[in-house]
Amino acid sequence: MWSGPRNISTAMMRAFENRPDCAVVDEPFYAAFLSATGQNHPLREAVLASQPINAPQVITSLLGPAPGARAIFYQKHMTHHMLPDIDRAWIAACRNAFLIRAPKQVLLSYHARRDTVTLEDIGYVQQAELFDAVCDRLGKVPPVIDAADVLADPRAMLTSLCRALDIPFRNEMLSWPAGPRPTDGVWAPAWYGAVERSTGFQASPESDSAVELNAELRSIEDAAQAIYQRLQRYKLQACS
Repeated sequence: MWSGPRNISTAMMRAFENRPDCAVVDEPFYAAFLSATGQNHPLREAVLASQPINAPQVITSLLGPAPGARAIFYQKHMTHHMLPDIDRAWIAACRNAFLIRAPKQVLLSYHARRDTVTLEDIGYVQQAELFDAVCDRLGKVPPVIDAADVLADPRAMLTSLCRALDIPFRNEMLSWPAGPRPTDGVWAPAWYGAVERSTGFQASPESDSAVELNAELRSIEDAAQAIYQRLQRYKLQACS
């Protein structure tokens, strides 16, 4: 699952992890990304110590058997972690789906946790590159799912997603126990507060839509919006 940050990506991981037939991995390229870029993210040193910083080593783990010999291996990936010098040939061995969200909602959530934000930080450009590459390889559009649609009707949209991925939908995907998971990245204390309190998909408060972005964030929103709207044209529709 290819997503930018602050995009219900962890809740989506929860939904899949709650299936008894599914193992998950949380942002496996994060340490490699931080090591290569030198960026100062929250809990940077803990992240670097928790994962391989060698991208080929990460890739080997992603192509091996799913943990616990589960039938499905759900991989939560951040698009901006896929730096240009990382070999992407491994992606062809996976079924790829793309989780999108309106840029304003992403920026409001991201800026609440980091003072500075760039277009590269929120992954829209990288998501479009990955999407186009998968389209070119497959000769068709891979599944695209909009966070807003999932929050509005989780059952219908997860049914659509599972159908597009050729796996059965399971009711366990709709709710999960509150709290942290051993599979969460070590960065969870900085980012996962809301999802740790959740027991299912929760829509953003309506008041969020009334919040205005500052001029700097609006310029980022404008650049991301065109990409979001292009991918949105391919989004899955709800199953009845």
